[in-house]
Amino acid sequence: MATLDPKSRAAARGMSDLAIRNLFIIPTIAFLIIFNVFPLIYSLGYSFTDFRASMNAPARFVGLANYRELLNDPFIWSNFVITAKYVIISVVGQVLVGFGVAMLLNRTIPFKGLITTLLLLPMMLSMAVVGLFWKLLYSPNFGIINHALGLGTFEWLSDPDMALYAVAIVDIWMWSPFVMLLSLAGLSAVPKHLYEAAAIDRAGPLYTFFRITLPLVAPILMIAIIFRTMEAFKTFDLAFVLSSQPTTEVISIRLYKMAFQQWQTGMSCALAYIMLIMVLAITNIYVKYLNKVKER
Repeated sequence: MATLDPKSRAAARGMSDLAIRNLFIIPTIAFLIIFNVFPLIYSLGYSFTDFRASMNAPARFVGLANYRELLNDPFIWSNFVITAKYVIISVVGQVLVGFGVAMLLNRTIPFKGLITTLLLLPMMLSMAVVGLFWKLLYSPNFGIINHALGLGTFEWLSDPDMALYAVAIVDIWMWSPFVMLLSLAGLSAVPKHLYEAAAIDRAGPLYTFFRITLPLVAPILMIAIIFRTMEAFKTFDLAFVLSSQPTTEVISIRLYKMAFQQWQTGMSCALAYIMLIMVLAITNIYVKYLNKVKER
């Protein structure tokens, strides 16, 4: 019986390992194509038609008419302004709270692991459940927020000027732990000898923070900002559950109403792709800035 030489056995073993890898990779790729890529392309085609899912009429090609109509609609732009305002308030709040808590936890304290775990609980909850929970907390009749702050029967979610801030506060409460977790990872990676050298040079806390801590943690903090900006831009659950005010109608809610209440399927597909392009543009700006931060 013929035996293989060592090189042939190594080649055969390599082919076997490749076959095993393909066995796991091919189903994953097929899953992504079927459930991600195909619907993406399919909806892109519908964005150039006047198709309505509620009607049996065939889709009629209208070219860029849907996009032109949406971009010339002042109500759509007002939704984008509301969304931008919400994103800025939410992301800035999450960065300040999350990074601030991470700075407090970046030291030796009793029960540090337990405290960190408890702080991570909000981001593990369902968005709809969190929305209903905070709706009870905001209640002017029996909510504990008004009672704790002495605001009487103040209407958080019914006040047009306050509703968006109320929704953003919930988002900050829920996702600040995500920023905290990434910030803790960045803070723990800062070399201790830099702080020791700063202490020898009698550098103050502000100098140490702005010259050592913040520059070294900035790359991972930017990653957190990228992820949270993308998610905040797509926010639907919290705003939909908490408030029905026009001032909280972010672009995702307008998309939902257009697609599933007005049944403007082609138009809603076009709006979804406008949102996608905006998110990609914002992300690209962040990534370019992140690369500049890494080069410093």
